[in-house]
Amino acid sequence: MLAARTPVSLHRRIAAAGQQRRCIVGSERKRGRTERRRFTQSLEIFSKHSPPIPPRAPPAAAAAAAGSEAKPPWQPPVLENAAFEEYYKVQQIVCKEEWNTFMGVLRKPLPATFRINTCCQFYKEICSKLENGFKRSLESEVSNVNGEDAISPLPWYPGNLAWQLNFSRKELRKNQALESFHEFLKHESEVGNITRQEAVSMVPPLFLNVQPDHHILDMCAAPGSKTFQLLEMIHQSKESGLLPGALVIANDLNVQRCDLLIHNTKRMYTSNLIVTNHEAQSFPECSVAKDCSEMYKDTCKSQRLEFDRILCDVPCSGDGTIRKGHDMWRKWNSGMGNQLHLLQVNIAMRGIELLKVGGRMVYSTCSMNPVENEAVIAELLRRSGNSVELLDVSSELPELVRRPGLSTWKVQDRVSWFQTHDDVPDDRKDVVLPSMFPSSNSTEESHPMCGDVEVNIDNRGSFSRNINIEERSNVNHDTDGASISSTNKIDSTSKFPLHRCIRIVPHDQNSGAFFIAVLHKLSPLNGSLIEGTKIQHKLAVALLRKEPGPGTIPYETILTRQQLKVSEVVDDAEMLGTRQDLSTDNRTSKHKNSTEVEMDFNDVENAQAESGDTMKMQKQSRWKGVDPVLFFKDDAVIKSITSFFGIKESFPLEGHLVTRSADNARRIYYISKSVKQILELNAEVGEQLKIASLGVKMFERHRSKDGCSCAYRLSYEGLSLLLPYISRRILYASPLDFLRLLQYRSINFAQFVDTRFGEEAASLMPGCCIVVLLEGNKPAVYISKDPSTVAIVCWRGKGTMNVMVSPPDRKDLLEKMANHLGLEDCTEEDWNRRNLVTGLID
Repeated sequence: MLAARTPVSLHRRIAAAGQQRRCIVGSERKRGRTERRRFTQSLEIFSKHSPPIPPRAPPAAAAAAAGSEAKPPWQPPVLENAAFEEYYKVQQIVCKEEWNTFMGVLRKPLPATFRINTCCQFYKEICSKLENGFKRSLESEVSNVNGEDAISPLPWYPGNLAWQLNFSRKELRKNQALESFHEFLKHESEVGNITRQEAVSMVPPLFLNVQPDHHILDMCAAPGSKTFQLLEMIHQSKESGLLPGALVIANDLNVQRCDLLIHNTKRMYTSNLIVTNHEAQSFPECSVAKDCSEMYKDTCKSQRLEFDRILCDVPCSGDGTIRKGHDMWRKWNSGMGNQLHLLQVNIAMRGIELLKVGGRMVYSTCSMNPVENEAVIAELLRRSGNSVELLDVSSELPELVRRPGLSTWKVQDRVSWFQTHDDVPDDRKDVVLPSMFPSSNSTEESHPMCGDVEVNIDNRGSFSRNINIEERSNVNHDTDGASISSTNKIDSTSKFPLHRCIRIVPHDQNSGAFFIAVLHKLSPLNGSLIEGTKIQHKLAVALLRKEPGPGTIPYETILTRQQLKVSEVVDDAEMLGTRQDLSTDNRTSKHKNSTEVEMDFNDVENAQAESGDTMKMQKQSRWKGVDPVLFFKDDAVIKSITSFFGIKESFPLEGHLVTRSADNARRIYYISKSVKQILELNAEVGEQLKIASLGVKMFERHRSKDGCSCAYRLSYEGLSLLLPYISRRILYASPLDFLRLLQYRSINFAQFVDTRFGEEAASLMPGCCIVVLLEGNKPAVYISKDPSTVAIVCWRGKGTMNVMVSPPDRKDLLEKMANHLGLEDCTEEDWNRRNLVTGLID
C-alpha cells in the first residue's frame, strides 16, 4: 500500500512523522517508552517501503551523464580586440611606425607606483629607507628580472617623492623576494605615509599650481588619491606653525564612493576638507541675493561659492587603464566614449561656471578617445566664447614625456565612420552630436572662428550646421565610411589650439594613458551660453547611477568601474585589509580597557547614536539620511576643555567646533577658517551643499569613571594640530619609556624605567593627557612647538598610563622610533637587556 503511493505523498508522510517526532522529543519526560517505541516502528515501516536513493555521482560523472563536458581549466585573458585596434588606427593617436610598440606595451602589466606624503612626520626617514635600503636590496634580489632599475623615482615628479617599481602589482604580491617590500607598502599606505597611485594619475594636480589661500574643488573625487594629493599641497604651502588658509571640497555622486573617499582622505588629519555628495554637472552654486547695505558690507564678498582651482577628472570609458584592467580588452567598444561625451561636457562646463575669473581648471580623463578628450575641450571653448583660454603648459614639468592633442579625428557610430555631423543619418543625429566632431562650429555667430557658416541652437542645446544643397550634393564616402567632399573638401580640422592639450601614451615612459587640458578663465561667462550646460544625457546619467551587479551588460560594468575609479587605490584588496565598514562615523568598537578605564584604547569610532538621536538628527537635516552639521556652542563644555588642557587663546577654538549630533555630542570636529566660511554660507542659502564629512575629529566624549573633571578627551587625529597650543596635561618621556608605552599599551606607574616620569604620571589628575618624546638636550618648553615632535594621546587611569592610539599608528611609531634611535637591527638579547619585549616590530 505504501509502495503504491506517489513520492510526493510519501514525502508528506515523512514530514508529518518528523513533526510528530519533534513533538514527542519535546515532551519526552511526560511520554513513556511505549510511545517512543511506536514512533520508531513507524519510521522503520516508511524506510522499508520507500524507494532506495541512488548514491550521488561525482561532478565529472554527473556532467558526463548530462551530455556535457567538465569545466575547462582557467585560461589567461585574451589581450586582443579588433575593434579597439581599428578605432585607434583610424584616429592616428600614434604614427604607423610606433603602432606595434604601442600595442606591445599595452599588453604588458602596468608597473606599480606610489607617492610619499610630505606632510607625514617621518617622510624623510621613508625617503632614506627607499634610497639606501630597498633600492639596493631589490636590485640584488630581482636583478635577473628587472636589473638595476627595479625601483626608481619618477624623474618628472618634484622632490623624488613618487616612485615606480618595474614589476606589476601581481608580481609584487606573488614574488617571495618582494615580500618584505610589499609589507612595507601596505603598512605605510594604511597609516597615510604613502599613497599607492598610478603614475599618470599624479599628473593633473601638479598642473593646478595650487597656492596657500586657494579654494579648490575636486568635482569627481572618489576614491581620493588626487584629493589626498591636493591636501598635501595646501599643507605644504602653509607657513610654519600656522593653519593653512586654503580648503578642498571633494565631491562624488555616489554615497558609497563618498565613504571610500572619506576613508582614504581621513589619513591626512586635516581640518581643511569638506566631502560633498552631488551630481558634478549640477554642483550647487550657493548664491544668495547680495545685500550690500551699510549693515552687511562686510558679508557682500561671501554671497557666491567660487573656486580658485578646479580639478575636473571626469568619468570616462577608461581605456587608458587597459594595462591593469584586462577585462577592458573584451568589453571595449567605441560607443562607450560617445555615450559619455555630453555628460563630460556638462560636468566641465559646470566647473567653468564655478571657477573664479583668473582661476585655473584642469580637465582630465584616463581615456585615449578624442571624443572624450579633444572634442570636449573644443566644445568648452566654443560654449565659453572668449571667456576661457586653453593654456600652453609645455614648460611645466619639463621631464614629463607628453604629446600634443589631436586636431582632427573621426566619429564612429556602430560600424559607420563619420567626419562631420552632416554625414550622420537623421535617425542617429540625437546620439551622434555635433560637438563630437572637430569641425563643429561655435555657439556664437560672431565668434572669429565660425567663418560664414550659420549656426543654430535647438531647444535641447544641440548644435546643427546648415549648408546649402550644392555643397551637400558633393559629399561622398571614402572607404572607411568617413564623409568627405569630392570638390570642396570639408575642413575637418579643429580651429582651436588643441595641440596645447597633453596626451600621455603608455610606451613613452612605461605608464598608463592619460589626457590633460589646462583652462584659464579670463572673464565671466555670457549668461546665454550657460544654458547649454544644462543638457542631460539620460543614458549616461542612468548608467552612472546604476551600481555594478552580476547581471550588468559589459558597457555598464566598465562605465561604473571607471566612475568608481577604485582601481587607482583599492585594486589590491590587501590595501584595505579586512575592513568592511568604510564609514568614519558609523564604526563600533567593542574593545574596552582591561584595567580601570572603560573606553576604546584603539582610538576607533565609538558606537552609533541611538535610534532616537538618529531620528532627531535626520529631522534637522535637509538631506534625507544625512546627519546635519551643527556648530558646537556649548560654552560650558568649551570652557571646560580649554581650562583642562590649557589651550591658549591664540588658537581659534570657539566658532570652529562642529558636531553631527543634535544632543549630547559624542564627537566634536575642528574646522579651519575657510571651511567655517563655507558652512556659514551654506546655512544662509538653505543647506544647498550635501555634506558627507568635514574637518578633523578633535574631541571625543569618554565614559571613564575615574573622576575626570572634563567630559571630553583629545583625539589622536587632532593632536598634531592642537599640540603647539596646549600648556597643561603634558608629560615628557624618555625614549625608553616612550617605546615601552607604545609596546605594552598599559603600564603601571611604578614600572616606568624613569622614576621621575612615573612620579609625574602618578601625581597627575585622572583623565586624558599627552606624552611627548623627550630627545637629546632640547628644552621641554620648545618641544611641543617643533613640527618634528613625536607625541601620543594617553589616559591617566587610577594606577596605569594607557595609550590611546590605533594599532596601525602604534606599529608605525614603533618602527619609526626604532629606526630613529638605531634599534632596528637589535637582537633578541639586546631588546631584553633594554627591558623591552622581544620582537618589537611584528
